[in-house]
Amino acid sequence: MAGRQQPLPSSGHDDLLDLDEDEHGPVYSYNSGQGPTLTDHEMLEAYNNGTSIPSTQPHQTQHLPGGPGPSASTTTLPIPSLAEQGRSYSQSSQGLNNYQRYSDLDNTSQLSDDDRGGNYYAAGGGIDEDAVPGLPLNRGTSKHRSRNSILSLGGGMVGRAKNMLGMGPEYSEMDLPLTETHPNRLGSESTQNSPPAKPRKTPGAKFKFGVPSFGRKKIDPSTLGPRIIHLNNPPANLANKYADNHVSTAKYNIATFLPKFLFEQFSKYANVFFLFTAILQQIPNISPTNRYTTIVPLGIVLLVSAGKEVIEDNRRRSQDRELNRSPAKVLRGTRFEDVKWIDLRVGDIVRVESEEPFPADLVLLASSEPEGLCYIETANLDGETNLKIKQGIPETYDIAVDAAVLGRLGGRIRSEQPNSSLYTYEATLTLQSGGGERELPLQPDQLLLRGATLRNTGWVHGVVVFTGHETKLMRNATATPIKRTNVEKRVNIQILMLGIILIILSLISSVGDIIVRETIGKNLFYLGAHYGDVGVAGQFFGDVFTYWILYSNLVPISLFVTVEIIKYYQAFLIGGDLDIYYAPTDTPSNCRTSSLVEELGQVEYIFSDKTGTLTCNVMEFRCASIGGLQYAEDPPEDQRAEEGVEGGVHDFKGMERHRLGDERGTARLIREFLTLLSVCHTVIPEVKVGKDGVVGGIKYQAASPDEGALVEGAVRLGYEFFARKPKWVRVRVDGGREEEYELLAVCEFNSTRKRMSCVVRCPDGRIRVYCKGADTVILERLRGRDEVVEKTLGHLEEYAAEGLRTLCLAVREVGEVECREWLEVFGEAQRTVSGNRAEELDKAAELIEHDFELLGATAIEDKLQEGVPDTIHTLQTAGIKVWVLTGDRQETAINIGMSCKLISEDMTLLVVNEENAEATRANLQKKLDAIRSQQAMNSGAGMGAELETLALVIDGKSLTFALEKDMEVMFLDLAVMCKAVICCRVSPLQKALVVKLVKRHLKAILLAIGDGANDVSMIQAAHIGIGISGVEGLQAARSADVSIAQFRFLRKLLLVHGAWSYQRISKVILYFYYKNTALFITQFWYSFQNAFSGQVIYESWTLSFFNVVFTVMPPFVLGIFDQFVNARLLDRYPQLYQLSQKGVFFRTHNFWSWVGNGFYHSLILYFVSELIYWNDGYLSDGKISGHWVWGTSLYTAGLVTVLGKAALITNIWTKYTVIAIPGSLAIWFIFLPVYAIVAPKLGFSTEYVNLLPVLLTDPKTWLMMVVVPVLCLLRDFAWKYAKRMYFPQAYHHVQEIQKYNIQDYRPRMEQFQKAIRKVRQVQRMRKQRGYAFSQTDESQARVLQAYDTTRERGRYGEMASSRR
Repeated sequence: MAGRQQPLPSSGHDDLLDLDEDEHGPVYSYNSGQGPTLTDHEMLEAYNNGTSIPSTQPHQTQHLPGGPGPSASTTTLPIPSLAEQGRSYSQSSQGLNNYQRYSDLDNTSQLSDDDRGGNYYAAGGGIDEDAVPGLPLNRGTSKHRSRNSILSLGGGMVGRAKNMLGMGPEYSEMDLPLTETHPNRLGSESTQNSPPAKPRKTPGAKFKFGVPSFGRKKIDPSTLGPRIIHLNNPPANLANKYADNHVSTAKYNIATFLPKFLFEQFSKYANVFFLFTAILQQIPNISPTNRYTTIVPLGIVLLVSAGKEVIEDNRRRSQDRELNRSPAKVLRGTRFEDVKWIDLRVGDIVRVESEEPFPADLVLLASSEPEGLCYIETANLDGETNLKIKQGIPETYDIAVDAAVLGRLGGRIRSEQPNSSLYTYEATLTLQSGGGERELPLQPDQLLLRGATLRNTGWVHGVVVFTGHETKLMRNATATPIKRTNVEKRVNIQILMLGIILIILSLISSVGDIIVRETIGKNLFYLGAHYGDVGVAGQFFGDVFTYWILYSNLVPISLFVTVEIIKYYQAFLIGGDLDIYYAPTDTPSNCRTSSLVEELGQVEYIFSDKTGTLTCNVMEFRCASIGGLQYAEDPPEDQRAEEGVEGGVHDFKGMERHRLGDERGTARLIREFLTLLSVCHTVIPEVKVGKDGVVGGIKYQAASPDEGALVEGAVRLGYEFFARKPKWVRVRVDGGREEEYELLAVCEFNSTRKRMSCVVRCPDGRIRVYCKGADTVILERLRGRDEVVEKTLGHLEEYAAEGLRTLCLAVREVGEVECREWLEVFGEAQRTVSGNRAEELDKAAELIEHDFELLGATAIEDKLQEGVPDTIHTLQTAGIKVWVLTGDRQETAINIGMSCKLISEDMTLLVVNEENAEATRANLQKKLDAIRSQQAMNSGAGMGAELETLALVIDGKSLTFALEKDMEVMFLDLAVMCKAVICCRVSPLQKALVVKLVKRHLKAILLAIGDGANDVSMIQAAHIGIGISGVEGLQAARSADVSIAQFRFLRKLLLVHGAWSYQRISKVILYFYYKNTALFITQFWYSFQNAFSGQVIYESWTLSFFNVVFTVMPPFVLGIFDQFVNARLLDRYPQLYQLSQKGVFFRTHNFWSWVGNGFYHSLILYFVSELIYWNDGYLSDGKISGHWVWGTSLYTAGLVTVLGKAALITNIWTKYTVIAIPGSLAIWFIFLPVYAIVAPKLGFSTEYVNLLPVLLTDPKTWLMMVVVPVLCLLRDFAWKYAKRMYFPQAYHHVQEIQKYNIQDYRPRMEQFQKAIRKVRQVQRMRKQRGYAFSQTDESQARVLQAYDTTRERGRYGEMASSRR
């Protein structure tokens, strides 16, 4: 072909993709250049196994196609002619000299003339490459369909570059999350002959909610090469069998319910115990009781538990069903049709309109905004309510506007495989262009994630790339872990102890039986003809099993199911509590995992997200200081300024009077101040138009909520910013006069500069530099310090003391010559391509940012959720340590910590902010040594170490090093010495690792609370996960154990419901142990008098009904309604929480004391009843009462005793208590005559034949029912009296306060302490203050250059680009 450039020579190969020849033709060898990435799962596994995380390097994209900088190849292709560019080369990187061929074969000599003519690619995105005859890649055993082979993302040049770097065929950077780090590369040799790399494990790879994996192990898609997605070709996409868009968070399905449920149930030792007992009962001549008396109650217990699980799982399933049936608009032909989310498929082109969530992961093609820009809110993903900017690529945002054009769009996307990285994406889009094809790079800017919501943008068009469980949101989901509470674990141990007691009792009875048989067995002929002639060993083991069954009721069979039902009702009561119901959004609390309610009463550490959890992420312009005068929207009455009097705070109307009338000589400063607020920013104004076409007000699109608050504040003060052009800003003053300001340059904010400047030509023709930033950087750039500066500093301290975020504002007038010279320097800096452009821009800005005149300061309130400061302070008073884990910058996090009382004014801040591991280690060690030396000095002086004054602040980079295996204990030792910990700039994985670190080393109950998808890993790592379910997304709430609408509700949830639940559950479990021991150990005492023959005292079914009928109601009433202290006083005295936190109600000695008390009561029950029925109890007619009359009377006395004990331990009597305790006894007296008459006639329980007349007429029965319980409970009453009167605990005193309604005089002291705190806070704030910039460091220049809000929108609602 004429004019074609000759292929470049290469060493050893004629093609750039390293195609080696075999007998069938070229064989493609693809090397990705990346070693196996460290996925979240592998990092967690290394962390859990105690191995160090390998040293890593950040992923570099500098030399990849489409990335910054020159191509990686040492040789560059000559720039092709224009005719060639349209056919064989990519035009996506013309400015970078990074031309690449479109064909996977760079050596075009292998192609036929027809192939060169374009027949290969002309078919568009729907081509089936395997079906193309004569294609070199389709010969013989070519590996071009191995997913890794075709896609080098950049064609031959990049393929060669990757082989030069030694990238093996197992990996592609497309399936590597770029936020994760990669191992150091070990060389550049080819990996063709090396053994295959270990398949990577990606979080969520094996997991799919509620769906089991049978047969062969499913391949993790992230380990495959990139996927090909065809545009407007559904059959081609269906052939790849991508996952559908169905999402399930259910715990079970039909196939998995039975094995999962049985595994959970039989992980409880009690259920295993009863299953073993039920099996023993089926063996003839072993069981002294009916063969069904254990298996039937066990079946009932399991059925009730199964019902509870089904109900809770159906709730999850209904939520999934509602989500899957949400409507979406999908392109069908040339128009968009409504379909359900579940029916979306990979490759579908979707239209999403403003305020709608994205139904899947989409690649943005076009939007209604200029240059394909759109605004998304990721509150459901990361809790951030400030808007993020996404932008389509230039080649699509103009043509993908009309549905008819979209329907004819041909091409394909080569995308990375699904992975868990939320913030990275690599793909290419191949479009037909001029008879050929163009390959265009796609980046994270084009990816719209499921879970995010479109805001302030009319519509977007996007193509679906990941669906369902393959979306990045769901790839970050993990199977809900089976969380077992501390109480459950302790109960399991206690069941083992009861089992040991049972075995001891069985062995004693078995040995007794052998002794009796060997000594007097021949005299006991009525027990069997050969009673004394048996084999000792066989008889011994038979006796052990017999007595095992006889004493098996010592372990309460209904304990677990009773506790589960109680927890379920406790969860129901939490959900129905109006105090934790949020009316504005109609959101009640929801306890999704009822089995964890008692853990709420034992929390020692709370790990909280900041944005959306502690704060609303809504900024409000509150105060301003201009020219030494203070202004506020609503000044306090005691500080309101008076006319003619110096000082005080003016309201905003006073500012308007001063601006218009120049009463205080500050009119010029106020005008400059408001001009700066309305001009110096990166906000985009959008005119709101209603559905009826009526034009409303202006809505400001701001990447930072701080910026939006300042602009809206200027609007309230009369300066309305209403239109933006690339180089102009228009402001409407007092609703009438319009002023236009020319933007000559914008020096953007970054975390190093801590300021932003605009060089502006004002309407009066003068050039001014407006600058706003942190007080520290503005003050050092003033021309001098005068009285206004000093007054402003005083005002800043007052604002900071109130927890407000402050900015200083300054202005400087610049001459024409100086401005022109500076603009040349600034332009040169903007054109810098050596990689240090940001540094050059900062240096250029320094040249003009000096000699400012201070205008004043602003104060913005980063609005905390209602009640957050009081909640945190109360929780800390309750002995709970609060750690805040946030992605915000250090200054912002500290400022919020001050505002929400996490950090108090008298705390010493320990800041760890280092760049490398050694510096971090040295910093941590230095602080630890200082604290320990202080402890030693204080202890030597007889003083306690004052550790309450410490707060630790550590940033994400230092935390990365601190979490390494050799440093984690040092970090934890320092952190636990502090009352509060703030971790800044942390990733979702780091949040989970911090929680796991504390969980691993401390025996403490941890609670994590958050509101975004980035908090899910932290929520699931903690013992208890709390999700905030408010106006925004519900991802965290759906993954959490409990969801609440506001952080302040955590106070009642823990201090009241948590304390109640723990005390109730503890009491119920201990009461179960007691009542079973009290009744069933009488059987053991009886064995000493029945020659260890295994004879029972009670009828079998009546014995089985003891737990499931006659004593079933008192535990429910105790567990659901009992209150040891009422809610008001638990909230008033948060120190009471430490009783449950320290496990006072459920210690090991509590278990032994209650079991011992049961033994004591059984002893009295048995021997006193034996005395009453001495010689079988003669009746008035001379006959004896008989065994079953005595046994039934003893059963009645035991029932009255355990019900009396329930009454004695009840703290609050309600109508339900009356129904439960006296009612249970009434049920027994109704049941007994009915059962004693009916059962024998039906052929079972024949022990009751003719029993009733004797029992009811025998006075000894009624005597036992009164005397024996009194004798038993006398000791209990005396002990309770002694404890309360002579050894009272804290809650006993509060109970007295509750009973007699004693007044509390502490509020006066609290007001005094509050005044002291404010003074100290002012002193502390002089050292450090927060400033009101919260946007990221990314450039907003593209936004400013793109928008011209004065243009009309097109016929499809799109806004044309201003660059045309």
